[in-house]
Amino acid sequence: MRVTQLSLADFRSYPELTIALTGAVTTIVGRNGEGKTNIVEAIRYLSTLSSHRVATDAPLIRFGAERAVVQARVDKAGRSLMMEITLTPGKANTARINRGSARPRELLGILRTVVFAPEDLALVKGEPGGRRAFMDELCVALSPRLAGDMADYDRVLRQRSSMLKSAKHARGDLTTLDIWDEKLASLGGVIVAARRRAVAALAPHVARAYADVAPSGGDCVIEYTTSLETDPDPAAPPAPLPADADADHIAEVLLSRLQHLRPKEIERGVSLAGPHRDDLTIRLGEMPAKGYASHGESWSCALALRLGSYDLLTADEGPDAAEDGEPVLILDDVFAELDAGRRDALAARLANARQVIITAAVADDVPSRLEGQTLQIVDGEVAERG
Repeated sequence: MRVTQLSLADFRSYPELTIALTGAVTTIVGRNGEGKTNIVEAIRYLSTLSSHRVATDAPLIRFGAERAVVQARVDKAGRSLMMEITLTPGKANTARINRGSARPRELLGILRTVVFAPEDLALVKGEPGGRRAFMDELCVALSPRLAGDMADYDRVLRQRSSMLKSAKHARGDLTTLDIWDEKLASLGGVIVAARRRAVAALAPHVARAYADVAPSGGDCVIEYTTSLETDPDPAAPPAPLPADADADHIAEVLLSRLQHLRPKEIERGVSLAGPHRDDLTIRLGEMPAKGYASHGESWSCALALRLGSYDLLTADEGPDAAEDGEPVLILDDVFAELDAGRRDALAARLANARQVIITAAVADDVPSRLEGQTLQIVDGEVAERG
C-alpha cells in the first residue's frame, strides 16, 4: 500500500497543492508553521475521517474558504484508487472513490495509516479519552464496519444521558429508559469485545517494539480495563469477564450493570458503565507507566504503541483484513523529541517499511539511513530537493 499523489484545495494553509510521493521514504522539511504537518494530517484524514490534531473539521478548512478538498491516489494490491473527500462547514461531508460518489465511511479500510506525533505522549501521560480513541482507531482499522457501531453508540449514549438527567425530576414510568439501556448494552457489547480482541492481539507487538526502542527498559505491558470489571459500589463488586466472552455475553453483563447502577446514574445524571468509561492500562514491569515512567520511557511507550499497531496491521490476516494491508507509517516531527539511541533504534525498525512519511524542522534530525525523497517547504511553497 502506497500513497503516490496527494492534492489539496483550501485545506489548512494550502489554497492549492499537488505533490507526488515517489520514494519508500519521503521527508518533508520546513520550519515550524510552514505547513508540513498539514500535509500528513490530510493523508491521515482520508484514512480515518479524523484529524490527529483537532476534534472537529472546522479548523481544517482554510480561513474564508467555502470548503476543503483532499484527494489522494493509492496503489494497493496491484490497483490504483483515487480517494477524495470534501469538507463543507455546516453540511455533511461528501466523498468519491475513483469517479463515483460514495459515503465518507466507505473510504475506511482503503488506506491504512499509523501516525506517530508529539501529541502521542498523552497516550501515556494523559486522560483515558485519548487511549480510548487509540483503541477505537485500531479497531476500525482492523474492521472498518465497527465505525458504524461506534457512531451509533455515541448517539445512544447522548440520548440516554439526556434521559438520565431528566429522570431525576420525573415521576412514574421509566420504560423508555429501559429501551435505551438495551440499545446501549447491545452496542457496548460489540465495542468492548472488539477492543478486547484488538488489545490482546496488539500486546505482544507492543512488547517487542518497546524492547527494540528501549532494550534496557524492561517490559511494556498493555491491558484493556473495562468498567464492567470495576464498580463505584464496593458492596456489589462484579466478577471478571471470561477471556473468551463474546459480544452477546458482554452485552448481558453490561445490561445487568446498568440496572444495578440506575439509582446512582439517575442521581448523577450520567451513564456509569460502558465502553465510554474504559481505559487502556500501560505498565512498565509491575508499575503503571502514568506517573512513574520517566520522560524517555514515556516516549518509548508511546512509540511502542504506534509501532506495535503498525506491526499488527501489517500482519493482519483476519476476516476483515485488507488486501495489501501494510499501513503507511507517518512520523510527524518526532525525531527531534528522541535521543540519539532511540532515533537509531526507530530508523532500524523502519528499514523494510513500504512507505514512511516523515516531517522534520531540520533535515539533520532524520537518521541518514532513512534517506529518500525530500520535499522542502519555504514560504508555503513545496518543492522537491535534489
